[in-house]
Amino acid sequence: MYQRIAHIALVVDDYDKAIDFYTTQLDFDLLEDTQLSEEKRWVLVAPKGAKECSLLLAKASNDQQSGAIGNQSGGRVFLFLFTDDLNRDYEKLKSRNINFVRPPQQFDYGAVAVFQDIYGNLWDLVQPNSNNKGLIS
Repeated sequence: MYQRIAHIALVVDDYDKAIDFYTTQLDFDLLEDTQLSEEKRWVLVAPKGAKECSLLLAKASNDQQSGAIGNQSGGRVFLFLFTDDLNRDYEKLKSRNINFVRPPQQFDYGAVAVFQDIYGNLWDLVQPNSNNKGLIS
C-alpha cells in the first residue's frame, strides 16, 4: 500500500498576492494556476525541486475561512521548510524583510529558525543534522 500527502491547503485572502509572496519572497515554484470558476482557482506552489508535497493556496470564501487566515494552527508553527543551508536561507529571507520570530538555534536534531509568512503563519526553517534526517523528515 502506498499513500502520501499531496497538498496542504493554506487559506489566503488573495490568490495573486499569495502567489507573489511565495514565489518572489520564498523562491517557491508556481506549479499550477487553473481557473475553476469566476471566484475559485486551483493554485499550487512548492519549494524548488520539491516532489513530495505542495501548498494549495485556497482563497477564503466566507467569514469562518477568513478568520483562519494566518492562524490555521492556533498560533503554533504550522509548516516546516527543510534546507541544506540554514544560514544562507536565513540571511536571504531576512534581506527580503521576512519576519523571523526566533533566530537560528541549534538543537540535537539540527538548526532551526522560525519565521512568519505574509499572513502570520509560523514556519520552521530547518537544517537537520546529517545523522538525524530520518528522525524528522
